[in-house]
Amino acid sequence: MKLLLIKEKRWKRNLFVLSLRGCNLEIYTKSLSVTGNFCPKGEAYAKNEITLPKRTVTSTILVNNGKDKLVSCKTSKPIDKDKIFLVMKEINSITISAPIKIGDILIKNILNTDVNIIATKNVEVKWWVKEKVILLH
Repeated sequence: MKLLLIKEKRWKRNLFVLSLRGCNLEIYTKSLSVTGNFCPKGEAYAKNEITLPKRTVTSTILVNNGKDKLVSCKTSKPIDKDKIFLVMKEINSITISAPIKIGDILIKNILNTDVNIIATKNVEVKWWVKEKVILLH
């Protein structure tokens, strides 16, 4: 998904993967015109990539009392590319307690972006934690 600067006015995207056809896009930055797209998705993608690029962030979060020490997670929708490091700093600052299920919201509305951090893996509670809870009751 890398765009190459050509003659300071034109960006070239070798392959647009959001389309089934795989368009080769050329974007002219001054006029924001796009060529090489076979569908409206390619044009919209190219314009967004130049004006306000966004990315889906994937990471891991530490887990307390889980069979696994980490849970994989991702943003619920793409975020502005310039906020990636701030989002990662927030993700790296927390610890979540097990149990965790795929799709659970781990961080709601991260950095007031209307984007949630969601779990992409199930993490069960350690067996000795379950037994400890049963013995206490």
